[in-house]
Amino acid sequence: MKTSWNLKDRKAFVTGGSKGIGKATVIEFLELEADVLFSARNEDEIQNLEKELKKEFPNSFIKGIKADVTSKADRQKAFNWIESNFQKLDILVNNAGINIRKSALEYNEEEYRKILEINLIAPFEVSRILYPLLQKSQNASVVNVGSVAGSQDVNSGLPYAMSKGGINQQTRSFAVEWAEDNIRVNTVSPWYTKTPLTEAVFENKEKLERILLRTPLGRIAKAAEMASVIAFLAMDKSSYLTGQNITVDGGMSVSVF
Repeated sequence: MKTSWNLKDRKAFVTGGSKGIGKATVIEFLELEADVLFSARNEDEIQNLEKELKKEFPNSFIKGIKADVTSKADRQKAFNWIESNFQKLDILVNNAGINIRKSALEYNEEEYRKILEINLIAPFEVSRILYPLLQKSQNASVVNVGSVAGSQDVNSGLPYAMSKGGINQQTRSFAVEWAEDNIRVNTVSPWYTKTPLTEAVFENKEKLERILLRTPLGRIAKAAEMASVIAFLAMDKSSYLTGQNITVDGGMSVSVF
């Protein structure tokens, strides 16, 4: 029996795709039969992951490129590659992000501007430059990776929270502007998830205990659990969903702590 619960032949681009939620999303997309391009900044990580995934998915298309999403030249490089090889873009996942955890008064200007540049401005610029290729799809999906920090205080650092709050509004505004082009735009907002970005947090037993106490499901999320929601938003199965922020937090945001 045929099923449309897949991404067969869909062309996808995932930023920050060599680790964490980005890597899990690349794998999820390959399992669902998409053709996947991912970007990252570390050449060795790109080559190692590409080699690993080509072995695991010998009949699928996977390609990694070295690109910094804050670089205009690198964004153009990604556009040129997609235009030459895919001709269109069906799925864009703006996943690349960073955090520096400090109290508000401890940040220097370079630090907080870097967080905003990568987490907020880069997704805006990546989405804009790739718009003509998304438009060509006539059925495209943009998924921004946000955070519960964008809608409530979770003590993760003010610039990070600012950037993720901005992503929520960026999603809503793009969704309205681009609806006429049949481009859907949504956000997935994780709570604490096991990734290289959060390793240092979980090493602090007191912090980990507080996180778990605040989470009704009583555990840390896996990156694959975020990737599955991202994949759903990329599918036609979510075809009437746009401008939304899907919170994936083990019940944290609805519990009384």
